[in-house]
Amino acid sequence: MIDRGKTKQASSRRLNRSLKEDMISQLPDPLICHVLSLLSTKEAVGTSILSTRWRSLWLWVHRFELSHWEFLDFNAFVSFGNRYFDSTRLSCIHNLKLTIDENEASYLTPWIDALVKRKIQHLCVRRTGGGSSFHEMPLSLYVCETLVSLKLVQLTLVDTEFVSLPCLKTMHLYNNVYPKETTFERLVSSCPVLEDLMIDVLRNDAKVYRVHSRSLKRLRLLRSSSLQSDSVPGVVIDAPLLCSLRINDGVSKMFIVKDMECNAKLDISFDFGLEAFDESNVSSISHIRNFLPGISTVRDMTISAFTFQIIHHYSKLEPLPQFDCMTRLDVIVCASILQWLPTFLERCPNLTSLELELRNDEEMHPREMNQISFSSVPECLLSSLEFYVDFKVRILGLTAEMKLIRYFIENSAFLKRLTLRLVGNSARDNYTLKELLRIPRGSTNCEVVIL
Repeated sequence: MIDRGKTKQASSRRLNRSLKEDMISQLPDPLICHVLSLLSTKEAVGTSILSTRWRSLWLWVHRFELSHWEFLDFNAFVSFGNRYFDSTRLSCIHNLKLTIDENEASYLTPWIDALVKRKIQHLCVRRTGGGSSFHEMPLSLYVCETLVSLKLVQLTLVDTEFVSLPCLKTMHLYNNVYPKETTFERLVSSCPVLEDLMIDVLRNDAKVYRVHSRSLKRLRLLRSSSLQSDSVPGVVIDAPLLCSLRINDGVSKMFIVKDMECNAKLDISFDFGLEAFDESNVSSISHIRNFLPGISTVRDMTISAFTFQIIHHYSKLEPLPQFDCMTRLDVIVCASILQWLPTFLERCPNLTSLELELRNDEEMHPREMNQISFSSVPECLLSSLEFYVDFKVRILGLTAEMKLIRYFIENSAFLKRLTLRLVGNSARDNYTLKELLRIPRGSTNCEVVIL
């Protein structure tokens, strides 16, 4: 009886397992392919050993990641890709991430051609390795009617006369090669619904990058360094719907921003190609003059220390534009130009939030620190608007810091909150707190937050 009972239980388990397997097998192919698309490439391909029916189902998966790192040799990688990218297969490929190396890449053209034919929507192609040979992207990519997002890394974009990417909304381009300046310009301007653009420029690229788009909303450009060149690298942006612009550029000498969206967000860190400000450099003065009006309508601005210094030096020669729309400013200020901060704030009458990082100049003598004074109080501190000040870095209790804190507490009639961060050193923090208590509050009903 015991043996018969055990036999029945074992049979029942086998039956349940068989029923479960039958239930999965009875699912339609599209649903199984969708489940496979949620797995890694290795796991999806591994299901081919389950049964005859599953042997080729992974070939119909619409989301795929293929990397040369996953293969023992180059030929195996190409053979696998040729099988998956079969252009005669009618199924769509919605999303593909492809990582290739610097080896010969004749396979890339038929693979991209197949992707375009199979209505690719989201494509990322990345070349690894530090070689100087950048594979060319096939011409078929530039006329893909279904592509929604595109990410290209360390590749060459060919100079074609005709580009049409009617559905492309997101494009991220990292360290690619553009044969001509017009190659990049044509690529961007031929995307009528493009909204998000990110560009990282190669170190030895000294081109002028022109962004002309009627639909672009977000742009980030990074150019860290470049070989010396007789050309004048620069950035020209004409995007009337642009609401977020971030530029970190240590190379370009010229920046022109046209018709930027009112109330936009701006984050800038560049030096107009200057190692030090030179009043006799007429071309640099002209470049700064042409740049500032284009950003005068921004609502939210973040400025690096050196960019703020350049604007400060320029203001001694020519007046700055009004930033009437600006309500938030995030800025790094060197102690050597701290006295100029209220002058800049005078150009921002509607500012309500100020985030500060005070950078102490090592070469600044303590005597110069003690001589820091503020001669004016800008309108934004005196208006009826509630005002917030946040010191983003830890307060050491230095002279320049305490003078600036005193300035805001004594002169901001409607200062709502002052946020300070201490260093965590009990002796120094105690000194800072004592100095804070010595500052008269006057009529200011200010909340001081210590972090």
